Amino acid sequence: MGSAKTSIEPEIRDFILAQRMFFVASAPLSGDGHVNLSPKGLDTLRILDDRTVAYFDFVGSGAETIAHLRENGRMTIMFCSFDGGPKILRLYGRGEAIEPHDPQFAALRDHFPPEFAGRAIIRLHVTRVAVSCGFGVPLYSYVGERSELTDWCDRKGADGLREYQEKKNATSLDGLPALRWIAGK
Repeated sequence: MGSAKTSIEPEIRDFILAQRMFFVASAPLSGDGHVNLSPKGLDTLRILDDRTVAYFDFVGSGAETIAHLRENGRMTIMFCSFDGGPKILRLYGRGEAIEPHDPQFAALRDHFPPEFAGRAIIRLHVTRVAVSCGFGVPLYSYVGERSELTDWCDRKGADGLREYQEKKNATSLDGLPALRWIAGK
């Protein structure tokens, strides 16, 4: 039923690009820490090459993935087919959060719509690509994207987003440092 590869081959690329939603999982090293699983959408994922993907990270109520990547780099991205044939695809690897002040940010930023307002670009260096059946995933019909997140960012503006991040994105639930510009590191 399942298969594993070490790179994003053409049929895998096509499957990824056809999905409108994906999930990001990360965890701290501590066994007592919170495992994080976040849904993502809004056309934020890009395939950079056959072993690298990146997604645009909007400002959110927490910064778990960023904190976990700073601590240990472990991350999995999962895609499910909600229409068409059943399939689950996972990209395993080492991730990094690239913040706006980082030298690589500008080049990566060009891959995403200019109107997006965010706090980082998350890049995953893929070490394993696993495909499984997805027989238990229900069928859903895509209706459209929600505008609430982008509208919220627009209403906040640059200064409001910065203030929000200072309050909500300095650390993870477990107290791990998240955004470097807030922590000064």
